[in-house]
Amino acid sequence: MGTGAAAAAEAVAAAGAEAYPRIVATLIRVTGDWALAEDCAQEALTVALERWPGDGVPANPGGWLMTVARNRAIDVLRRAAVERRKLHDLAVLAPADAEPAPGAGEDVVDDRLRLIFTCCHPALAPEARVALTLRTVCGVSTADIARLFLVTESTMTRRLTRARTRIKEAGIPYRVPAGPALAERLPGVLAVLYLLFTRGYVADGEPAFADEAIRLARLLDRLMPGQSEVAALLALFLFQHSRADARRDAAGYLLTLERQDRGRWDRAAITEGLDALARVHHDGPYAWQARIAACHATAASAEATDWPAIARAYDSLAGDRPSPVVGLNRAVAHGYAYGPAAGLALLGAARAGGALDGYPLAVAVEADLVAQQSDRVRAATLFRRAAAEVTSAAERRALLDRAADLAS
Repeated sequence: MGTGAAAAAEAVAAAGAEAYPRIVATLIRVTGDWALAEDCAQEALTVALERWPGDGVPANPGGWLMTVARNRAIDVLRRAAVERRKLHDLAVLAPADAEPAPGAGEDVVDDRLRLIFTCCHPALAPEARVALTLRTVCGVSTADIARLFLVTESTMTRRLTRARTRIKEAGIPYRVPAGPALAERLPGVLAVLYLLFTRGYVADGEPAFADEAIRLARLLDRLMPGQSEVAALLALFLFQHSRADARRDAAGYLLTLERQDRGRWDRAAITEGLDALARVHHDGPYAWQARIAACHATAASAEATDWPAIARAYDSLAGDRPSPVVGLNRAVAHGYAYGPAAGLALLGAARAGGALDGYPLAVAVEADLVAQQSDRVRAATLFRRAAAEVTSAAERRALLDRAADLAS
């Protein structure tokens, strides 16, 4: 690829990342046809890749893409007799000049926000919400989404089609809810982004999906200023993702937090996370998690970590959203803050009733707390047991390394 073509491709990628959701959202609102909207947006990107190397990147790349996509939609509908009745609706999409870029004071609560809430509607299954958000809002290919869910591309195509059909048949409105309905629906939207980030951040995950979750969280934060839990979720993502480049050693093995080179952490992401956290003015599940992550992100060393503050935050989170996993993390925090005996006591409470049976990380936490009590032989045995139960190869290697360290 020549220098001009490479530069044009970079410009298309950059413009597409910003313009794609706006184009799709606008065309869906006007035509009501999800497939048409996505196809036209994709075709606009293809045309840009063909023309920009020779013609140059336009002054308003996003507006250029919108114009091409809009014109393609008009052409398709004109050729489809059954869609002729929709042509009058397209008048709003046919200005004489290219779509202008948003001004500094422009109201940014737009079609993209409506699109996110539609994709994350509770009438859809949770995994369908994630898949539809990736495809429609992020422009991720169906093949890449299929790999995320470990299914074939044809299977994912059918799932996406069913999700769009469900939206149409159920009459799911293309709008952002207002008043009490917004408070009810927003947690579901945030849960989709959280699941998307987690799928990208786990040891064997696809990092690109964590990047997409951050991009969507930034967009949602911009479109919904003043929503504390949105800002908190963005902060949480940024703090966690700031360690992405330091999570593995030169051989590719997973490194636990205390073994990471903090000089490799992304300080710009941490600063952005702190700025987002400063806009959080209430206590909620993502707010507490973001505060916990901030304690880790701002500690100069593992030894300097403010474990008592983390323990207090987990106490609050456990009171607000109790769950076995929160209880497990709370045990870790108390173990480091107040000693392994305190952590083991809380671990026993979290395991009550078999809530963590079959969860290998509970065994790993026990191993770590036992190691703090200097029982190296038992701790090594527990780490090996946890390693035998995990499904992630990277996590298995890390647990076996811990066992080997204790046995040496």
